[in-house]
Amino acid sequence: MKTIVKTISIAFLGGAIALGGYSLLTPDKEIIIQQKQESPIFAQPVNVPTNAAGSVLDFKHAANQSLNSVVHINTETKRRQLSQEEQLFELFYGNGGANRSQRGSGSGVIISEDGYIVTNNHVVEKADIIQVVLNDNREYTAKVIGTDPSTDMAVLKIEETNLSPIAIGNSDEIQVGEWVLAVGNPFNLTSTVTAGIVSAKGRSINIMQRNSNGKQIFPIESFIQTDAAVNPGNSGGALVNSKGELVGINTAIASQTGSYSGYSFAVPVNIMKKVTTDMIKYGIVQRAFIGVGIQEMNQNLANEIGSKITEGVFVNGLSEGGAAESAGIKKGDVITKINSTAIKSVPQLQEQVGRYNPGDKVTVELIRNGKEKTAVVTLRNYEGTTGLVKKPKIETLLSASFSIPSEKELKALKITKGVKVKEVGKGKLKEIGINSGFIITKIDKQPISSVKELKKQLKKAESEGVLIEGYYPNGMKAYYGMGM
Repeated sequence: MKTIVKTISIAFLGGAIALGGYSLLTPDKEIIIQQKQESPIFAQPVNVPTNAAGSVLDFKHAANQSLNSVVHINTETKRRQLSQEEQLFELFYGNGGANRSQRGSGSGVIISEDGYIVTNNHVVEKADIIQVVLNDNREYTAKVIGTDPSTDMAVLKIEETNLSPIAIGNSDEIQVGEWVLAVGNPFNLTSTVTAGIVSAKGRSINIMQRNSNGKQIFPIESFIQTDAAVNPGNSGGALVNSKGELVGINTAIASQTGSYSGYSFAVPVNIMKKVTTDMIKYGIVQRAFIGVGIQEMNQNLANEIGSKITEGVFVNGLSEGGAAESAGIKKGDVITKINSTAIKSVPQLQEQVGRYNPGDKVTVELIRNGKEKTAVVTLRNYEGTTGLVKKPKIETLLSASFSIPSEKELKALKITKGVKVKEVGKGKLKEIGINSGFIITKIDKQPISSVKELKKQLKKAESEGVLIEGYYPNGMKAYYGMGM
């Protein structure tokens, strides 16, 4: 019996030693494989948005906060010069060509309880009729308060109170990698919300200059780039952070097809605030200029000028007698900060200066010959002065002279009255295509018989746009649309 017990004990001891040795000699990968086999079948997706603590973010609050503040904008444009085909159609079939219209759509954001709405300039540009549809399907006709092609911003107004303005955030505080929502009406799909992250800040894509149609503008492009899906119809809509605060106005997409291909761009809300405030208060944006020619620093330029700095904005020229020259800034300086805000690129410089009015003072930090310098610059307007700019009068905007056509001219065209465009300068009439000799017979279907009546009717273009019709001396009838 003692022998049996001894044998069993030795067997157990040997087994224990064998198991322990196996554990020590077995490679780690065997353990890892075992752990993988015990993992759940459905792992947490890697693209689930989380906060710093690692808990899943919920976008429902942000969406609910912004949906009632984003509107659907529908536009109708009747006014334009007839093409040769349309003129031929009218010659044979009457006035049908004049009634043809173009329709468009976009989005907008309510910024005040009493009906002010911000959108993109390109959404409402040249529109005759602008219809605003709220999230609860109420519809209103809007008038244009102001437009700014340089930032692609526009302000509309509807007659209503107790609306739901969006909470305004701070676009300076958003960071690359932060989650954002795009809220708008793509492809007329109303109240659509998409999510993405901030891909980049201070991005310039030169879209303002390309779409300027020959107009002299001073574009400010410092876009927030995001991968939230944005398509035609989203323009003018909201880009909001995870709190539902407005941080940008969706404006453009980078695409080879015209539809979303991965990147979209929004005007930062801090630029939007400056522009819309000016348009509501002054009727025109108060643009400030520093008076420098600039280019972006990079390694090649740094090597060329013997600088150790590869970030910032290089001053390659100065406006004679301008704000920068008066403040002591010199050609060859590298601007690194505006009012303590770091400047690493041209768009950042344009954005910072664009927030100020003529007459405001800004502190510019720069590098000159390897040494740090500071200059206090008093910003100026495009006229070179420090005062606020007034909205041009209708006469200035038109830049044209008028006269009453002779009886012979009226008889030749088989009309009884009208106003002749005697000369056309670089103004609104020239921009829309009207040439000298054109006789205006109607504005918005109202007959025109005097210069005073003409200017009175054209003044309406400041807020809502007008349809101009008339004849050239060769008998060709033409239609033009004009908005300010």
